[in-house]
Amino acid sequence: MAAAILIPVSFFLTIFAIVYLYFSTRNKERLALIEKGVDANIFTRAKAQGYVPSWKIFLINFAILLISVGLAIFLAATLAELLGVHDGVAYPGTIITLAGVGLLIGFNVTKKLEQKD
Repeated sequence: MAAAILIPVSFFLTIFAIVYLYFSTRNKERLALIEKGVDANIFTRAKAQGYVPSWKIFLINFAILLISVGLAIFLAATLAELLGVHDGVAYPGTIITLAGVGLLIGFNVTKKLEQKD
């Protein structure tokens, strides 16, 4: 009974601690910049500087990841049916491999998108 309560409480305390540390550290950094007289605009990028919103980067990477996982499932089914590869080897192997390839492709696409602008 105690473990059933302890796990969710510790989970939410961990999330709270991470969020608290993030915001308090960010606030201390900005206050230190203000004290030194440095312009605090370094935290915001102007659109004229080729800024690509993070949601676009996330969507591109997520879409390429999902496409590669779907392709991996199709390829694993093909390997299992036509070549007789064991299902326990074909599915995890191709999914992990093509997910990694998809993430690498997504990284390169994102890098080119940021350099283009």
